[in-house]
Amino acid sequence: MAYDVLFGVVLTFGAGMLAQWVAWRLRLPAIVLLFAMGLLFGPVLGWLNPSATLGHAFRPLVSMLVALIVFEGGLALDIRQLREAGQGVARLTMVALPINWLLGSIAAHYVARLEWGPSFLFGAIIVVTGPTVILPLLRSAKLQPRVAAFLRWEAIVNDPLGAILAAVVMQVMLLHLDLHKQMLFVHTLPDMVVAGALSVAAGILPAYLLSYLFTRDLMPELLKVPVILTLALIIFEACTLAMEGAGLIAVTVFGMMLTNLHPPGMNELKRTKESLVVLMVSVLFILLAADLHRGVLARLSVPILLLTLVVLFVVRPLGIFLSTLGTTMSWQERLFVGWIAPRGIVAAAVAGAAGIKLAEAGYPSAELVMPAVFAVIAVTMICHGFSLGPLARRLHLTLSNEPALVILGGNAWSTDLAACLNEEKVPVLLVDTTAQELMPAARRGVPVLKTELLSAAGQEALEERPADYLIATTGDAIYNGMVCGHLAPHMGRERVYQVSPGVARLDLYRGLSRDARGKVLGEPGWNYTFFDTLFSRGWRFVSYIVTESTVELLEKEENRLELLIVRRGTGIFIRSAEDRAKTIPVVGDLVVAMVSPDGQEAVTLAKEDAQLREEA
Repeated sequence: MAYDVLFGVVLTFGAGMLAQWVAWRLRLPAIVLLFAMGLLFGPVLGWLNPSATLGHAFRPLVSMLVALIVFEGGLALDIRQLREAGQGVARLTMVALPINWLLGSIAAHYVARLEWGPSFLFGAIIVVTGPTVILPLLRSAKLQPRVAAFLRWEAIVNDPLGAILAAVVMQVMLLHLDLHKQMLFVHTLPDMVVAGALSVAAGILPAYLLSYLFTRDLMPELLKVPVILTLALIIFEACTLAMEGAGLIAVTVFGMMLTNLHPPGMNELKRTKESLVVLMVSVLFILLAADLHRGVLARLSVPILLLTLVVLFVVRPLGIFLSTLGTTMSWQERLFVGWIAPRGIVAAAVAGAAGIKLAEAGYPSAELVMPAVFAVIAVTMICHGFSLGPLARRLHLTLSNEPALVILGGNAWSTDLAACLNEEKVPVLLVDTTAQELMPAARRGVPVLKTELLSAAGQEALEERPADYLIATTGDAIYNGMVCGHLAPHMGRERVYQVSPGVARLDLYRGLSRDARGKVLGEPGWNYTFFDTLFSRGWRFVSYIVTESTVELLEKEENRLELLIVRRGTGIFIRSAEDRAKTIPVVGDLVVAMVSPDGQEAVTLAKEDAQLREEA
């Protein structure tokens, strides 16, 4: 028994991390790979059987992990984003939910031939667009902030509401209204209203308590993250005991209040929870997919598959269309949101428990609820997971699919670098804290942003623009390092660069810590003064496409400092002495280099020669 548990844990964790890495490397939806691995190790090979191995501990474990994931989703609900997309979000949560419930119930009854009771349960379950699926997809897609806010808020808010709606439907069906009408209206519904109000209060009050403790330095830094996570679990369990589904509301409110109160120490929590959520989502999807019995898969039938298609192509699009009439949402946004609605963990967990209870209460078709919901989960994860990015690009709802560069510091030579990239249609953004420093770049048509990147406003402004790489070019080496260290967890530590702070400061033991600065731009001796001096002597940034005729030019290092290699659709390779292997340009790459006045003429001649060869 102990060996089976250990084997299952190791297999689940290993497969989950492998799926996440492969998905990142191949730019695929990780959720699809996780789900496929769960089916492979569970129903197909029989290596994993979580409910049999863990027994009664399996469902509580799933509930605990779901609570932490929903709490993490609540931390992403910033009121400022709600103001930007408020009208659409209100319609998607308050209006679309009942419409989708009604349409889904009708479809289940007339297409899959379920009784009305199980049909209403099915309709309640499929209104949930799980944050466990949506949030990972949003992280990998560069959607416009407004569209991303629609999907994020809908998923996180509807998740607990859908769970509560399913719980209400189940309770009503179990009461058999013809016998217990008085009990429903006198006891059940009032109890649910009270439990819902208490769950909201249970999320608000602890958030204010933690804010009070944090702002008055009454909590050590070491305990902040563990205390927050522990408190989230306590709130979830306490409210769940009061009413099924209330715990999800409570932890969502708790997370939303924390992120909007802005107590000190939240940055550490956000970095920690992102890593934890990746781990938890990986484990959950593999376990839940592996726990699907072959009997459930065997009950998949033509009517259930037809019901799935109706949910995808009729119920969801029609519900979104009706609920968003008269809003400021464009037709592209409505079409996109009407299609993208993958279901996830909460839907699977609710369907498994509720379907069994209704079947035991005398509803024969209730045993079809689980396979019907499973079919919707599987099909939506695959179809929506793979189509989200291409459809968003087709509807022009993405920021940019090309690798983008942010340059911090509006000095003369960094402005020239930004202008050079902008002329080659490489997404670039020049950032500075003063408008005066940005004016020369703006005159040359370079996109600029006046903000402080270390501020909350700066982070939000940067999220609205594509940002894959950063080069800090100000004359303050410490400030450059602070910005690089601040943005490294978001962009990646290998994607943030700064001009050299000086050879002495690069000592790994006595110099600036690698965690407190970015990678060195170019060679250790290429500090701010070095670039500034070269620019004052007439050196300028030029770009050229690598062709067979420019190979000889690339072999000569004199009078030229190669800084960037742009590989379209792949990435930007920035030269650094700290790279273990030097990137070699290949035919088709765009090379950006700082060239002396004499070398500029040679580059111009090489480019003209390449153009003539191409025309010939």
